[in-house]
Amino acid sequence: MRLFDRIAALIPAPLASRRLPIEASLVSLFSLAWVVEARDPYTGGHLWRVSEYARLVADRLGLAQAEAGRVALGGFLHDLGKIGIPDSVLLKAGQLSDEQYAVIRTHPEVGRRLVARHPLGAIVMDAVHLHHERPDGKGYPLGLSEPGIPLTASIVGVCDAFDAMTSARPYRRPMPIERALEIVREQRGTQFDSRCADALVDLGRSMALLHIAGHSEDGIPLRECHACGPTVVLTKAHRIGEPVFCPACGTGYETRAGSDALIATGKTANASDLIPAPDMDLIDRLIAKLDVSS
Repeated sequence: MRLFDRIAALIPAPLASRRLPIEASLVSLFSLAWVVEARDPYTGGHLWRVSEYARLVADRLGLAQAEAGRVALGGFLHDLGKIGIPDSVLLKAGQLSDEQYAVIRTHPEVGRRLVARHPLGAIVMDAVHLHHERPDGKGYPLGLSEPGIPLTASIVGVCDAFDAMTSARPYRRPMPIERALEIVREQRGTQFDSRCADALVDLGRSMALLHIAGHSEDGIPLRECHACGPTVVLTKAHRIGEPVFCPACGTGYETRAGSDALIATGKTANASDLIPAPDMDLIDRLIAKLDVSS
């Protein structure tokens, strides 16, 4: 059975038999998530990485293939609610004030409202709404504690935190994977579900995360802006010598064959160069990965 058919079984009957509209619904959600991610120049590839980590953790925990696909889908869409966060808060380089942090904490509820009436809302709701809940009850938005947190939300939550630690921010370099895994292990049972934390740590020890960390897609590492760090996202469609720009500072670069290093061109991006556009080829590949046989 195709995963789209399994998804259809989980949504209201009038929509369940309409496979093509379901596929179109996936494209709409992926595209919206992509635009949300593009608002922050330091989160390039974050949704792809969380989705990939989440799939691996789900597989490690023994979830069925269709369920692992559902978890991966939630991993890509978990931050949809950030569409409602002002740039002044979302993109702030320094420490947030209490008031600004309270605004950030609204994004799971914004996401819940966004997907509540969507045909696939039931599939991703736990990941979108509850990925910041904690086993010790100190999470948000509902303050749930173990065992009341859905497994999908727990998987996405630990993967989201791990990627945040191992990704660059304006004020710090990426944390080494080994140190991030230590923190995950130290916080098992408090910040993170013990089963999910153990699965992620085991994957890290087996070197199964290296092809995802620091990448924006399979085989495509983030490229380093000379001023801002690893912020430049390339696509599989990129051709050697084509201009690329840092989304943070606008510095222009080009690529050279046989090297991951970017070569500065002396050009600066104009407004049209920095308009975010979903990578539809990648979205198609992500959807194809969900379209699997049992």
